[in-house]
Parts: sequence; C-alpha cells; structure tokens
Amino acid sequence: MQIKDVLTENVCYVSPQTSLEDVAKKMKDHDCGSIPVARDEKLVGMITDRDIVIRCVAASQDPQTMSAEQCMSSGMLYCYDTDTVENVLENMGDNAVKRLPVVDNDKNLVGIVSFGDLSACCKNKSDSGEAMEEIRNAA
Repeated sequence: MQIKDVLTENVCYVSPQTSLEDVAKKMKDHDCGSIPVARDEKLVGMITDRDIVIRCVAASQDPQTMSAEQCMSSGMLYCYDTDTVENVLENMGDNAVKRLPVVDNDKNLVGIVSFGDLSACCKNKSDSGEAMEEIRNAA
C-alpha cells in the first residue's frame, strides 16, 4: 500500500512569513503540535510547538514579529506519496518521528501522515511495533 492511500489531505500549512503568534493560533485551532511551512505549495520547513518555545520564547524573541521562517527546522524529514507504508514506518522508527509531511514528485505538499495512520493499515503488525519501539526509545 502506498502513502497516498492513507495520508491526510488538505493539511494546514503556513507561509515562511507567518508570525509565530499566528502559527501558534493555527496549532491551537487544528489541535496539532507541528505545521508544515510551504512557499507556493513547496515544502520548505516544519515548525513545532517545541521550536516556538526554544527558539522564540526561551530566547526572549517576540512571537508577533518573529516569522515561521526564522524559527522553523529547514532540514526536515518528509516522504513521497508513492512510498510504501512499510518503508515510511521504518523511516519514522529510524528517525524517531510520529508524523511526516507528504510531497509529490515535484515536492508539492500533498498531505501529512502520522504513525497512527500507518499502524492502522499496516499488514505486518511487527513493522509498526518495531517502529513504535524505536520512537519510544528515542524519546
């Protein structure tokens, strides 16, 4: 099974110029802890609630003027919509992440996939168990 069969479409994202205050409001509205950053629908980064705390609040920066681009992680992980569920589960386990942005072959953001999405549809339950164990051990 491919990721395009299980991903969540219409994922919210922010532009690099979005203020951290607006990013945090979006996180609250969508009940999430991370949001992709995209320029013209091309994935350029990922911003998490932890990024905001460490790079803005703890650094005494102003969330009204600091932008997503100034706070985001640009070396983010992602997967392609044509990747297999098993390969992405292994990638998540190896990198201790619970969700990944999904891009098409042109690197346009097309959705997001979570560990829960993948483990629910995984035929080989030992794959999801191994990935979860790796994620837990890294935490």
